[in-house]
Amino acid sequence: MHLRTCVTTSDFRINMGFFKIFTTNTSLVKTGFRIRHGIINEIPKTCLVSSRNLYNPVEKKWHKPVGYDTGIKMYNSLTKQKETLVLARERIATWYSCGPTVYDHAHLGHACSYVRFDILQRILSRFFAVNVIHAMVITDIDDKIIQRSLEENMSPTVLARMHEEEFKKDMEALRVLPPAVYMRVTENISLIVTFIERIIGNGHAYVTSQGNVYFDTKSIGNRYGKLVNLGGAVGEPGMQDKNEARDFALWKASKPHEPYWESPWGKGRPGWHIECSTIASSVFGSQLDIHSGGIDLAFPHHENEIAQSEAYHQCEQWGNYFLHSGHLHLKGSAEKMSKSLKNYITIKDFLVSYTANEFRLFCLLTKYRSGIEYSDASMNEARSTLSTISAFSHCAQAYMKGYLQCQSVEESSLWERLSATQASVRHALADDFDTPKALDAVMSLIHHGNCQLQPVTKGDGPRSPAVFGAMLSYVREIMDVFGVDLLNLTEVHDSSGILNNLVEELVHFRSEVRKFALSVEDQELHSAHSNTATQRRLCRPDRVPLLKACDVLRNNLAPLGVHIKDRGTNSTWEITRTSGGDTKV
Repeated sequence: MHLRTCVTTSDFRINMGFFKIFTTNTSLVKTGFRIRHGIINEIPKTCLVSSRNLYNPVEKKWHKPVGYDTGIKMYNSLTKQKETLVLARERIATWYSCGPTVYDHAHLGHACSYVRFDILQRILSRFFAVNVIHAMVITDIDDKIIQRSLEENMSPTVLARMHEEEFKKDMEALRVLPPAVYMRVTENISLIVTFIERIIGNGHAYVTSQGNVYFDTKSIGNRYGKLVNLGGAVGEPGMQDKNEARDFALWKASKPHEPYWESPWGKGRPGWHIECSTIASSVFGSQLDIHSGGIDLAFPHHENEIAQSEAYHQCEQWGNYFLHSGHLHLKGSAEKMSKSLKNYITIKDFLVSYTANEFRLFCLLTKYRSGIEYSDASMNEARSTLSTISAFSHCAQAYMKGYLQCQSVEESSLWERLSATQASVRHALADDFDTPKALDAVMSLIHHGNCQLQPVTKGDGPRSPAVFGAMLSYVREIMDVFGVDLLNLTEVHDSSGILNNLVEELVHFRSEVRKFALSVEDQELHSAHSNTATQRRLCRPDRVPLLKACDVLRNNLAPLGVHIKDRGTNSTWEITRTSGGDTKV
């Protein structure tokens, strides 16, 4: 079967073997294609002719992989249902994700997707002992990058590098584990050109007279549309020299004042989708276990990735599992958070008011596939959940150290609850990474632990520190799996006022204690000439330990940068920060 593909939409279709008028101008390209230039309806057009066989149309059937059965169920966008995760290699998962287009600041919508998939990868690696090999592309050449560089009068390369570094710092601040490798589009142009050449050679793309290269969606029959129902889908806008609306650019001819690279089809740059297929294939070959991204990338981006990759590798199934995260939107808005809609909050601004731990809890409280609503109320819920976990940690440790006296603990009941919680969490995480259900089980365990940690004046019964040690270790372990660090809760931002408010309350409490301790039984003993020393001598002996405790607290805080000065019964304080600048009250 011969493939004759023409440049623009017209009367003829993919396998029709004629032109109305042909010129005799025929040349060869590196791929083995013959280029025929012709005129159709008085419009100059170009046709590529290949003797390569096309794929036969087949059903959009998903083939369950053969290999290592993890026992984990995950929702696969290819089948629209949960499937058992089967890996090509035992306990090794190859994972590709689309990285950012670096032309502006990253916002919470980006953060939500990256943190959610970071949680999934941590669960796979740290809970189910699967070694995740993760590769991510950085899109550092794109229409948006070029446009922004013109607006800001700077090189597209400089703009992209600047925002790439900012993105990486944002991810580090959110404790998102970096991939095994970041790969830039501009550093892989030669691979992309070679990838496109093979797609042309395999009969699934065509070159136009304007120097553009398009993927021919009709060449793969009904294989196009594996992820989405294409009934109402349209193609990429702004392209006029292609056969079908759904055909998409593999290579874009250069325009004036735009960056370009040399290619067999002339100067130009890659289309959007081809970069991911090329780079994923260069790292993982013809088979990929898991591909992830936001739900907005399912079409056209991921759909086109599948088409390109399967056309390149001549395979029926390139990626075995496609995972998509739900959108983040502001409360009261149905629109996703995005730069184009100007309704976003940058990650840097967000981290002034909240911490990485709190944002992680915010993400954990909903399923990764669900849309998620951002508001102060939802963040306060996350903050409250984290505070409950932290408070249990402190109480459990105080009990184990003997500082907290409690009634007799129902130890056997707590051991049973711990075992049941571990089973519930494992079941939830093996069922499409159901973090809300897993977190509910953990919080229920904490609730029952707190019920047993009620303080009493005098505890004479037997103590059970071991069970609380086991509970605390498990809570820490599972939260560490999720990326929440309970051992280093020092994410206090001075600029947010949190530290200042905390010190203010502490000093106020200490001042009230001092006032009480310094008060004397007989106020008539006071005179206009009395001073602090006289008051100390006159204060009740049973309150002297309170004054000493206040002095100890003041002296212990000084090396930590909190300096308290007692002025009669009142106190002032200041914080000396290493970053420069003092706060005084």
